[in-house]
Amino acid sequence: MSENLDKSNINEAGKSKSSDSEQGLEDAVEVSDEALQKKIKSGSPSTQRVQRPHSSPPRFVTVEELLETAGVTNMALAHEIVINGDFQIKPVELPEDSLEKRVKDIVHKAFWDCLSVQLSEVPPTYDRAIKLVGEIKETLLSFLLPGHTRLRNQITEVLDLDLIKQEAENGALDISKLAEFIIGMMGTLCAPVRDEEVKKLKDIKEIVPLFRAIFSALDLMKVDMANFAVSSIRPHLMQQSIEYERKQFQEFLEKQPNSLDFVTQWLQEATDDLMSQKYKNALPAAGGAAGSGDGPQLDPVAVQNYAYLKLLKWDHLHRPFPETVLMDHSRFQEFQLQLEQLTVLGAVLLVTFSMAAPGIASRADFAEKLKMIVKILLTDMHLPSFHLEDALTAVGEKVCLEVSSCLSLCGLSPLTTDKEAVLKGQIQAVASPDNPIRRIVDSRILTFLDAYLASSHQKPSPIAPGGLGPIQKELEEVAVKFVRLVNYNKMVFSPYYDAILSKTLARS
Repeated sequence: MSENLDKSNINEAGKSKSSDSEQGLEDAVEVSDEALQKKIKSGSPSTQRVQRPHSSPPRFVTVEELLETAGVTNMALAHEIVINGDFQIKPVELPEDSLEKRVKDIVHKAFWDCLSVQLSEVPPTYDRAIKLVGEIKETLLSFLLPGHTRLRNQITEVLDLDLIKQEAENGALDISKLAEFIIGMMGTLCAPVRDEEVKKLKDIKEIVPLFRAIFSALDLMKVDMANFAVSSIRPHLMQQSIEYERKQFQEFLEKQPNSLDFVTQWLQEATDDLMSQKYKNALPAAGGAAGSGDGPQLDPVAVQNYAYLKLLKWDHLHRPFPETVLMDHSRFQEFQLQLEQLTVLGAVLLVTFSMAAPGIASRADFAEKLKMIVKILLTDMHLPSFHLEDALTAVGEKVCLEVSSCLSLCGLSPLTTDKEAVLKGQIQAVASPDNPIRRIVDSRILTFLDAYLASSHQKPSPIAPGGLGPIQKELEEVAVKFVRLVNYNKMVFSPYYDAILSKTLARS
């Protein structure tokens, strides 16, 4: 099958320990709205402060509202949230030697040094400290759900800035007591994963280091809340994002009428391949009746599935990617690299088990151990500096040692020198894309993915073809992600694909 292809935790961390689940979901969406907008603007995860939401009634946000606030339209973010089940907003970690980190450190040090000087004065000056307390108060209030009336009242009462200012003016302010209350409230509102971090705050006795640690912990709690909101709105986004992406693409198409040229070419090539007798016979999923008087009739769904498989063999350096899958270009490239590695891995294991005694080839523990060894040696296969020939030389040496060791443990004779030389040579030959064993494994992998696409809504899942048993688990992991991506892309762009294929198949 490959021969005819082109050679080319979401952890609910933001949920407080005492929450109303339905109200919490709605409020979390609003609380995290600004955090998500900041991520869109910066193009990277943000740890900046999430401001308190406006006082409008809690409600779900639409995709447009989520992505167009402040004039920002970022279809890619909604797409990422829907497609990537592991999507999370993460704190920014600036490189140690970057100018941005040096400037940030200097500014922060100046601020905290100034606060330290003020608190060391006799009597102490609390202006900056009170401003920090005000920020902490707003942040804590932003974590609350509508039903948290008691907690809201406690925060408002204890962190009453007017009262705190009066206490400071009269020399009666006890910063330590305020810090103790703040830490206690953080412990109530934080996610379980932050419990230990908040607990450590109690061990910090000096005020300035304590305030710094409190703000650091609050930043992480904001990220937790934003991630909880992302996980909460994902099902809601799924319902709307299909229409949203289609609408955005249609608007783009109206401005650029030739925006389906590469898609048309991609689907035309898939149709031509399948119409060819050679390829039609190699692909049972192509459909049609070879003996019909009108010629083979292709199933549009099968053509689409085959077209998606072509993307796994794409020449990314010399061919433009089809417009409708351009947003997932990097994902298809990643699938391609993963499958290339699995092809080499599968070929090495197939060669090894073909030469080894049946007794050890059937031992699951040995097969798993050997697979892990070869996987480790092929880990960097996607890097430009990786040399497959050199890696396979090392793989051959290690495989021969492991096979001989296993044979000895089973009471069998170890590999002879001649057999070792033959096995090493066959493993070394896998480096060539034209190696027969590698081509067989490659073809069977694509056949497996084709079957997975065809049966994506059915259970049980297809069984891996012969010889791929040792890598079935890894194949299924790739297949599940691949099928999810393909099915979503079909739901978004099926009207365009149907229109193109109706013309293409009519001419065939």
